[in-house]
Amino acid sequence: MAHPKHRISKTRRDKRRTHYKATPATLSACSNCGAAVKYHTVCNECGYYRGKLAIEKEVTV
Repeated sequence: MAHPKHRISKTRRDKRRTHYKATPATLSACSNCGAAVKYHTVCNECGYYRGKLAIEKEVTV
């Protein structure tokens, strides 16, 4: 197990972590209904994924 010889300051630690940041999810348009959908995910609106029906959605009237 490694034992540091000197304490790392908060500034030095935080400078190292500046690159750890959240990136927004990539969205695309559903090929069936045109709703915004996260990549590699079934559409919440119509249930289609890559042009094929993946989940049957109930139609509300």
